[in-house]
Amino acid sequence: MGLLTREYPPDVYGGAGVHVEFLARELRRLVDLEVHCWGESSTGDRADGVVRHRSWRALDGANDALRTFSVDLAMTAALQDRELVHSHTWYANLAGHLAKLLHGVPHVVTAHSLEPLRPWKAEQLGGGYALSSWAERTAFEAADAVVAVSGAMREDILGCYPALDPARVHVIHNGIDTALYRPDPGTDALTRIGVDPDRPYVLFVGRITRQKGVPHLLRAVRGIDPGVQVVLCAGAPDTPEIDREFRELYEELSRARRGVHWVPRMLPRPEVVQLLTHAAVFVCPSVYEPLGIVNLEAMACGTPVVASRVGGIPEVVKD
Repeated sequence: MGLLTREYPPDVYGGAGVHVEFLARELRRLVDLEVHCWGESSTGDRADGVVRHRSWRALDGANDALRTFSVDLAMTAALQDRELVHSHTWYANLAGHLAKLLHGVPHVVTAHSLEPLRPWKAEQLGGGYALSSWAERTAFEAADAVVAVSGAMREDILGCYPALDPARVHVIHNGIDTALYRPDPGTDALTRIGVDPDRPYVLFVGRITRQKGVPHLLRAVRGIDPGVQVVLCAGAPDTPEIDREFRELYEELSRARRGVHWVPRMLPRPEVVQLLTHAAVFVCPSVYEPLGIVNLEAMACGTPVVASRVGGIPEVVKD
């Protein structure tokens, strides 16, 4: 089996990458699994069952969608001995579709998001958004099976792609490893980033994107008790525009109240677990969220979650 993904450790920045990491771990117990992902290693290096592909150097500086397609072509060429391919996100969907056509193997897609429901991606990709949308539609409509990460996501898939046979769309909710996400009494991670462990704090963990809605949170926390700290583990801005908006709101909030902490880098999992454990509340202000793995992580650490009533969130966060 070939598992196709952009994100794979150590390069994981979102929920899809977390899902693929643990899915690969479990599938290896059952099948001969190869993970094909983005990375700097030479195509064909199959160390530890992981094959990393980089975009063609001739496309350095080109639109991100074109660079993605070059990775997909490299993946496709390397899948000739796989009996099944399973792709995650539009970054790898085209590779799965082309492998189905070229090598005659079944293609399973897991839908972590849908391009038609993320129009702000045009800000990031420009004309490449039309290409990412085309790749996703083409792969979904031809896939042998489509996995939706929530019931709401299944409805969205069928709404966006009515040509897709509903019998081929199956709901499998994302899960987490509760051996890794569980309450941690330690507070050293808090101290290192300047958070007072004896004062309550509101926590956000996620990327700086339109989808994650962090500007809405920065505006909303102006109204909470000034004694409550605000901790933002937020990095990987999609575009200069959202980065600039976030920084302006953060600086404005920092001038208005004490105890606003921004961690722009990706923290190791154990440090995130500590932050989740000791938060008074975890906030997920997403404007679009097919499920939201981070909400599961917070709850597994024993922390209350306040989240937007969008997408698949109400299926796991109960009011």
